[in-house]
Amino acid sequence: MWTVIYIAPTAKIAERIQKGLTEEGFLVQVRPIQLSKPQYEILVPSGEVQEVQEVLNNLLHT
Repeated sequence: MWTVIYIAPTAKIAERIQKGLTEEGFLVQVRPIQLSKPQYEILVPSGEVQEVQEVLNNLLHT
């Protein structure tokens, strides 16, 4: 089962997060969602959420 860990406001940010997590060895899916503006859900397998959170925090703060 996949879990949403982040909603990116742009495709560029979603791609950067996907690339960074993939380089760290995680499986990642990006799914576009349509609200008032297009946004992108970043999903990872449920069993990896805690490990991914640490890497995601580093990616978002660099």
